[in-house]
Amino acid sequence: MDQISLVIILLAALVTPLVLARFNISVLPTAVVEILVGIVLGPSLLNLVHPDSVLTGLSNTGVIVLLFLSGLEIDFDLFKPKTKTSTDLELKNNAKTPKYSSVRLALYGYGTIMVLSLALGFMCQVTGLFKDPWLAAILFMTVSLGIVIATLKEKEILSTSIGQTILLISALGEVMPILGLTVYISIFGTDSKSLWLILILFAVAALVFFRFRKFFVYLDKFNKSTTQVDVRLAFFIIALLATIAVGVGSEAVLGAFVGGMVYKLLQPSPDTKEKLDSIGYGFFIPIFFMMSGVGLNLKQLLADPKTLVLIPIFLVSYWVAKALLYPIFRLRFDKKNSLAGTALISTTITMVLAILKVANDMKLITAQQSGAFLLAAILTCVAGPLVFNKMFTRSPEVYQEIKVNMFGANLVTIPVAQQLANSWYDVTLFTDNEKNYKTLDNKAHVHLLKSLDADYLKRNGYFDADIAVFAYFDPDVNFTLAKVAKQYGVKRVIARFEERDILNAREKELTDLGVEVYNTFAVNVAMLREMIEVPSTFNMIKSNSTELHEVTLRNSKFAGMPIKDLPFSDDITIARIFRNRKMIHPVGTTILELNDRIIFAADKNISNQVRQEISMLN
Repeated sequence: MDQISLVIILLAALVTPLVLARFNISVLPTAVVEILVGIVLGPSLLNLVHPDSVLTGLSNTGVIVLLFLSGLEIDFDLFKPKTKTSTDLELKNNAKTPKYSSVRLALYGYGTIMVLSLALGFMCQVTGLFKDPWLAAILFMTVSLGIVIATLKEKEILSTSIGQTILLISALGEVMPILGLTVYISIFGTDSKSLWLILILFAVAALVFFRFRKFFVYLDKFNKSTTQVDVRLAFFIIALLATIAVGVGSEAVLGAFVGGMVYKLLQPSPDTKEKLDSIGYGFFIPIFFMMSGVGLNLKQLLADPKTLVLIPIFLVSYWVAKALLYPIFRLRFDKKNSLAGTALISTTITMVLAILKVANDMKLITAQQSGAFLLAAILTCVAGPLVFNKMFTRSPEVYQEIKVNMFGANLVTIPVAQQLANSWYDVTLFTDNEKNYKTLDNKAHVHLLKSLDADYLKRNGYFDADIAVFAYFDPDVNFTLAKVAKQYGVKRVIARFEERDILNAREKELTDLGVEVYNTFAVNVAMLREMIEVPSTFNMIKSNSTELHEVTLRNSKFAGMPIKDLPFSDDITIARIFRNRKMIHPVGTTILELNDRIIFAADKNISNQVRQEISMLN
C-alpha cells in the first residue's frame, strides 16, 4: 500500500497541471490546486493516500527544497546602496528612482503585520479564544512563501518591483515566525537550547559562502553532464544548513532559506537555476503541497461545532493582521495592485503546520483550536490567490526601467541612447572627452567623467546599472573597463572590441567572463545578411518606431499554431526561431512549439503586449 500511495501522488502531480492547462484554469496557482487535490485523495474524501515514512520524508524534503529555492529568488541588488556622483546625475537619479524602494516597503509592511499580530494575539487571550498570546501572534504573522512564489512565477512578475516587494514581505513572513518560534521554544520549551546557538547557523553560512565564492567562475573546467557538481553543491548546502538549524534548536526550513540566499550570492548561472527548479517543482515540491492536503481530515474537524465557530474568527484574524499592507503598497502602486498584493500576502499554511505541531507537543492548544487555525489557513490559500489573479493589472509602474550606462559618447551611441530612452530604459551616457561632452550634451543626457580610472568609477557608483556598454574606439579601454564592470557584478556587460589580431586572446577572455562583444565588421556582415534574407525585418529595425525583441514561447495556446494564425501576426515580423539549438527560417506555415526562442520586430506601441502574450506561462 505504501508504494501505491506514492504512485497515486506522483500520478496526481503529473495530471493536475495537464488538467489545468486543458481547461484553461488559471484563477488559482498550481500549488493551491495541489493542496486541494491532496484533500480529495486523503481521508477527507476518497481516502486513497495514506501517509507513510517514504511520503513523509519526501514531503519534508519538498518544503526544505521550496524554502531553498525561495531564498534563491531574492534580488540582492535591491540592498545595494545607491551612490550619487554629482549634482546633475543626482537630479536625474532622483527623478527616475521611486521614493519608496521594495526593501523599504517590505520593512514597513512587515512591521505593520507584527504589530497587528501581537494585538490580535492579546485579544485572543482576553476573549478566551486562545490562552497563549505569543503563540497566536506568531501564527497570525506567518505568510506562505511557497504559495506566493508559485503565484508570482505563474504571473511572470517575480522580478518586477511589485513582485520583489511581495517576495520580501513574504520572506519575512516565513523567516520571522521561525525565529519567533525558536525564541518561544527556548523560553517556554522543556527541551530548549540556548538562543545564541542560532548564530552558529549564520557563521557556517558565511563560511560556506567564502569557501565557494569563486565556484561558478571555474565551473566549466570540471563540470560534466555525468557529474552536475553545481546541483551537488546546492544539495550539500541544503543538507548542511538544514541540519545545523535543527541542531541549534530552530527549524530545518530556516537553514534551507539561508542556504538559498548563500547560493544566490555565489551567482549561479541561469542553467543551474533552471536545473534546480526542475528538480524542486518537478518532483519534491508537488509532493509537499499534496501531502499538506492529505494530512487534513475535514470530516473529523468539521464534525465539532466549536471548530466551526472558531474558523471564521481565525480566518478574519489572518486577514486583519495583513490589512495595513494596503496603505503601504499605495505609497508606490495603484489601488488594484495594492489590493492584489495585500490579498496574496494574506495566504499562510507552511509555518502554520510547524507551529501547530509545536503547540500540540507542548499541549498548549486544543484539537478544536488547532483544526480551526489550520482550516482558516487553507481558506486563505484559496481566497488570496483568487483575489490577486482577479485584481492584478500589468500597469507601467509595476515594471522598473532597465538602467543602462553607456561609456563613450559618439555618433553611434547618441542615437541609440535617444531611441532607448523612449522605451523601458533609463539611459545615461558617459564620456571623459570634454569636447564631445560640449558637442553632444544637447542631443542626449551626457555626463562628463573626471577620469576613466576603474577605482574612481567603482567608488562613485558608475557601474550601478543593469547593463553597462563600453563603446570607446580604443579596445584597451573597453577591455579593461568591461572586465572591471563584470567583476563588479553588472548583470550584462557589452563591449566594442575592434582588435583584429587573430593571435590576440583578449576577446576570448572577455567572452569567457560573460561579456557580450561586438565589432563593426561583424555588425555590418549581420546587417547585410539580414537585408538579403529578411528585408522586411531590416526595414523595421531601421524604423525609430519599431523594436526588436527576443522572447521564449511559454503560452501553450500558441503551441502547435502556425505563425499566420497568430492573433497578432499582422502586427509583427518574426525573423528567426531558435529551437533545440537550431535556427529556423520562419514562414507563415511554420508551426510554433513551446520553448521556442522567437526573434520578432514590432511597433513599440504593441511590442510589450505581444511579449507578455507569448511569454505568459499558460
